[in-house]
Amino acid sequence: MSRAVTAILYAPGTNCHEETAAAIERAGGRSEMVVLRDLCGGRASLRRYQAAVIPGGFSYGDHLGAGRILATMLVARLRDELIAFLDSGKPLLGVCNGFQVLVEAGILPYRTPGSRSMALLENQSSHFEDRKVRLLVTDGDSLWTRGLAGQVLEMPSAHGEGRPLFYAVDGRPPPRVTFRYADAAGNPTPEYPENPNGAPGAVAGITDETGTILGLMPHPERAALPVHYSQDGIKLFRNLMAALR
Repeated sequence: MSRAVTAILYAPGTNCHEETAAAIERAGGRSEMVVLRDLCGGRASLRRYQAAVIPGGFSYGDHLGAGRILATMLVARLRDELIAFLDSGKPLLGVCNGFQVLVEAGILPYRTPGSRSMALLENQSSHFEDRKVRLLVTDGDSLWTRGLAGQVLEMPSAHGEGRPLFYAVDGRPPPRVTFRYADAAGNPTPEYPENPNGAPGAVAGITDETGTILGLMPHPERAALPVHYSQDGIKLFRNLMAALR
């Protein structure tokens, strides 16, 4: 088991923290739940951890927009600590609501806390989508997807706002797309329901330019245990553990 400890950030409304902890443990790692109010109050610090995950759920009830309040709290209350964590090169994963937080905070795609350069819009179906999806791994150079390029992974997706919109930013390359929704043949698809939110380019997950920070809408922690219909998600957590050794 890796000695590294991964912080699982918990805020009111988060509900995938226990599944995330179980997936990390199954991958050979250790984790600790870190409550946002303890971070803001100085009773906990991201400096103690070698990686971090912002799990899925409905942080702060998704009031004012999915992930927006938690993102605002991170930037307004923890900017210096957050920037130090990012500058250290430690891995950071945002799943579903966690991805929304990373986007709202400006952490993805360009590591610019407080300056948003993309959005995750309402699903084209105009309702919450909860279904199994296929993901084509289009970038195997990220620490999260090492050795997985070209594979099609199966895991569940459950969100109401997951359709990416990228803003043009002068001097910045296009976002680094790591996962695309795929059809039964393994090809990227714009078609519903294989593409559950109508994502342009079938984009399901991206990393920053270093491949260290990953955000994706589907849930790898819900495809990590023998009781799940797929265990493809555990591959991401095993890659994390390999990077932390």
